[in-house]
Amino acid sequence: MVKNKKLLVVFCIFVFAFAAVGCGGGGQVPSEPEPQASGESEPKKLLIGSDTAYPPFEWQDTATGEYVGFDMDLIAAIMEELGYDYEVQNFTFDGLIPALQSGTIDVIISAMTIKPSRAERIDFTDPYYKSGLVIAVHKDNTDINSFDDLAGKRLGVQIGTTGADKAKEVQEKYPDTTITTFDRIPEAFMALRIGAVDAVINDAPVTLYAIEQDAKKDIKVVGEMLSSEYYGIAVAKNNPELYAEINGALKTLKENGRFQEIYEQWFGEMPEELLTITVEEALAAWEGEG
Repeated sequence: MVKNKKLLVVFCIFVFAFAAVGCGGGGQVPSEPEPQASGESEPKKLLIGSDTAYPPFEWQDTATGEYVGFDMDLIAAIMEELGYDYEVQNFTFDGLIPALQSGTIDVIISAMTIKPSRAERIDFTDPYYKSGLVIAVHKDNTDINSFDDLAGKRLGVQIGTTGADKAKEVQEKYPDTTITTFDRIPEAFMALRIGAVDAVINDAPVTLYAIEQDAKKDIKVVGEMLSSEYYGIAVAKNNPELYAEINGALKTLKENGRFQEIYEQWFGEMPEELLTITVEEALAAWEGEG
């Protein structure tokens, strides 16, 4: 499991500088629970949906086949707190909310931004991560240095994300701008590397992680951070009991120090606001669509 401190330092610099954070089949099944004593019921099993191509939050370890990342560690801790068995199922990002609404999965954890249009369809827990959007270009690009420089350019985004929303804002302001959507963010970065798009708009921690892990270092981030966003875990609106359990377990982990421990293993020092901020406050702070 990779926990790159250099990336964490770089991302912290971005956050503080610009404040003045993703439908397929298989998944990871945790180890079998201890045999139940006679008369005891089997532990409840939940199906967890995630776009597992979004490191450092979730991705599949090629050596073990297991899903790893910050989100994976967090949901494991929540399930342990609740005493539930679980299975992670891999979806494209735009398939997650429909899967939750149809009952195909029980929970979403996938670096999903809390925003009003989503909150009308699903219920978010209190935030567990603060993020924001950045612009990535090829290292040789000198034409794009800001949001307005995206005018008339070819933009790459992951479908269904806030990065795609931001690209639409550019296109509305500058109609000659073109947008190419990709199912997975690594596909967008590949298109950027080969010159199929001029820029990619995506979450800062994931973009910076991709840059850090790229041996060729042929992508760079330019300009200011374009947004301030919070990630939440999602549960269907028709399942208030499960929502209360998931959000309650998250609060318990924040209170007993386990959440901070997991966060700092991946990202270094944790913003104190993550211990107290509520989903209502995150929605009120949203600067995107109304």
